[in-house]
Amino acid sequence: MDELRLYTWIAVGGTFGLYFFIAWWARAGSTSEFYAAGGGITPLQNGMAIGADWMSAASFISMAGLIAFLGYGGSVFLMGWTGGYVLLALCLAPYMRKHGKFTVPEFIGDRFYSKTARIVAVVCLIIASITYIIGQMKGVGVAFSRFLEVPYDTGLYIGMAVVFVYATLGGMKGITYTQIAQYVVLITAYTIPAIFISLQLTGNPIPQLGLGSTLADGSGVYLLDKLDMVVSDLGFKEYTTSSLGSVEMFAYTMSLMIGTAGLPHVIMRFFTVPSVKAARQSAGYALVFIALLYTVAPAVGAMARFNLMNTIEPAAGQNLDYAERPQWFKDWERTGLLAFEDKNGDGKIQYTADNETNEMVKVDRDIMVLANPSIANLPNWVIALVAAGGLAAALSTAAGLLLAISSAISHDLMKGVLMPDMSEKNELAASRIVMTISILFAGYLGLNPPGFAAGTVALAFGLAASSIFPALMMGIFSKKMSSKAAIAGMCAGLGCTMLYVFQHKGIMFIPGTSFLGGMEPNWFLGISPNAFGSVGAVINFAVAFLVLKATGPAPVNIQNMVDNFRSPHGKIAAAHDH
Repeated sequence: MDELRLYTWIAVGGTFGLYFFIAWWARAGSTSEFYAAGGGITPLQNGMAIGADWMSAASFISMAGLIAFLGYGGSVFLMGWTGGYVLLALCLAPYMRKHGKFTVPEFIGDRFYSKTARIVAVVCLIIASITYIIGQMKGVGVAFSRFLEVPYDTGLYIGMAVVFVYATLGGMKGITYTQIAQYVVLITAYTIPAIFISLQLTGNPIPQLGLGSTLADGSGVYLLDKLDMVVSDLGFKEYTTSSLGSVEMFAYTMSLMIGTAGLPHVIMRFFTVPSVKAARQSAGYALVFIALLYTVAPAVGAMARFNLMNTIEPAAGQNLDYAERPQWFKDWERTGLLAFEDKNGDGKIQYTADNETNEMVKVDRDIMVLANPSIANLPNWVIALVAAGGLAAALSTAAGLLLAISSAISHDLMKGVLMPDMSEKNELAASRIVMTISILFAGYLGLNPPGFAAGTVALAFGLAASSIFPALMMGIFSKKMSSKAAIAGMCAGLGCTMLYVFQHKGIMFIPGTSFLGGMEPNWFLGISPNAFGSVGAVINFAVAFLVLKATGPAPVNIQNMVDNFRSPHGKIAAAHDH
């Protein structure tokens, strides 16, 4: 057993052992602990847990990879995913915390005084969450298969087993404390390699500053200028100026932003603190903890791309001999995520933007963060740490999503609509059973994934943006909004977005069923399917207000309820009031 594998087993085994211990120590005894941790978490703890819940495998693994290849255009992810937090903290979290219900569908059911609205919200929530889980499962499989040298399937089963143990045991209480530990693991794993690489390349230990510094080789050239030169010599777009186009850039950022604010598993976290003030503070802390990772990401992306280019072409016009390729190259070739095809038969690796001459036929963007430490020749314990971090990121988000799905089904559908007189003990049992079924289903989707991790995630955001976010906003800021109008809006927004996505990506992502194809000329205003959520949201608002005009406002008692949760005074419902 080589040194790297030993370190990896220690890092991954150690962190998993820690999660199990915490789950056992903080296991839930009541439904209020299972769904909302008994409402007894401090803002600082909650901020860290939100950070871990929020930074999924897509943030940890895919985002820097996207920035590495999209350059400046990749910044939509940074702006969209942090901007959404500001919206959430200012417009949604405090009011929903004051109303004091556990779940998003419950709030929508109360505010729009209808079981139908609650069921529609459950459906929107489940569709968005399942789309999102697929991405996490894929991340778990990729990380395991590479670092523990097991097949992708086996890696996936191990991940399912781990989530099963601590999510069903502890519920929200177990998950919260586990997520605090996972945040610490993932932020350490992300920043340590970045600091090392930044020191190597620029001599500056702070990666955020290293990105804008001169290279350490004494040439006086700035890192980004050199990267632009290397990249454009090979025919790729210049790194610092490539953008997605103005309408698309705006729509994408907007879609990610309001999608973030509508994601159910994040909103649920605000019910775990004792007061409205604490809900606001925890959103503030979360933003700080998230910014720690998100400001490092551009540096990680740029430096990974720089190192990759320099490995394949050490000096201008000199290409690497395939026979002398480094060890990390061989390791990733084994997983099939990196592939070389010698087209001109000279035994050297040509990497260009031209499909005719390019011999690096496969460079999966998802490997950039995971391969980065070994490309830069960092010590083995750092590489092992990154493996543990990637798994922490994927597992913490998967657990939060599973809790959102199981509470939507057991609490909102079964207890709220089908069997109102269910006892607390049975409800707790039901939510554990539902969670088990969800884990199995998510695992099945992970074995047969519909496409690329970050792509499916962006789609989940589009669905949340077009259905859940507008309903919450209108529920809080428009007193007169009625149930018919809100239901019509949610269905219209979700329907249009899904139709648009399916006609370009295939029905349920089955290849060959996309009747407009992935062709860009057919895009509405040049907006890609992943960014269409922002248009769906506009449709949702428009339909709702039109129907409201036609059918008349909400009853007076509902308008009074809205006044109450909007005013800073008055009674605050406790998180366990049913």
